[in-house]
Amino acid sequence: MAFGLPGFVHGKKALRRSLSGVKEAALKSTTIPKGYIAVYVGEDRKKRYVVPISYLNEPAFQELLSMAEEEFGYNHPMGGLTIPCREDIFIDITSQFN
Repeated sequence: MAFGLPGFVHGKKALRRSLSGVKEAALKSTTIPKGYIAVYVGEDRKKRYVVPISYLNEPAFQELLSMAEEEFGYNHPMGGLTIPCREDIFIDITSQFN
């Protein structure tokens, strides 16, 4: 005699769908599109920004990179490029690149 558990099967599929959505969201938050780099900006609390690689050619961005080199060398505590400046200054500088 077989027991039918249709609610269990549907619940399992719904759970699988919701978990795949969580995995997908996690991947989106960690993947960086081709042609971009992730940088962490801020003094106390670091915020992650994804910026075009073309910013590396900008003299003002190169100055920020020099600041990062002076402060951290090649040991960045966030695991990615960390720029030691206030977030509002970073936004002001990068908004001029367009």
